[in-house]
Amino acid sequence: MTLTILLAEDHDANRAVLRRRLERRGYAVVEAADGAQAVERFCAAPPDIVIMDLSMPNMNGIEAFEQIRASKLGTNVPVVALTAHAMDAMRETCESRGFSDFLTKPIDFERLVSSVRMLTAGVR
Repeated sequence: MTLTILLAEDHDANRAVLRRRLERRGYAVVEAADGAQAVERFCAAPPDIVIMDLSMPNMNGIEAFEQIRASKLGTNVPVVALTAHAMDAMRETCESRGFSDFLTKPIDFERLVSSVRMLTAGVR
């Protein structure tokens, strides 16, 4: 069975490139252009894993993450933080809030795929 990734990224070009590359690896990808849309899509059909940009309009990635975690189905789904802000303080914030992993932009795609594999091992 195919693993489903919810990809929350506000930049259309970044989202399109990641979606294509992930789909080529055999993943099903559901897209969200902002944090509010990510929460909506998560609640409608929880994915196996979420890749969440932290800086998005309408609702940032940390707020979206907190709403997902507060939902009935969101407590066990891994969420990978994705950000251009590689500061230690941002990493510490994400770790303390319970994100499953923290990746910086520009994205190391092989590192992203490795994280997805590790965090979803045994899911299906």
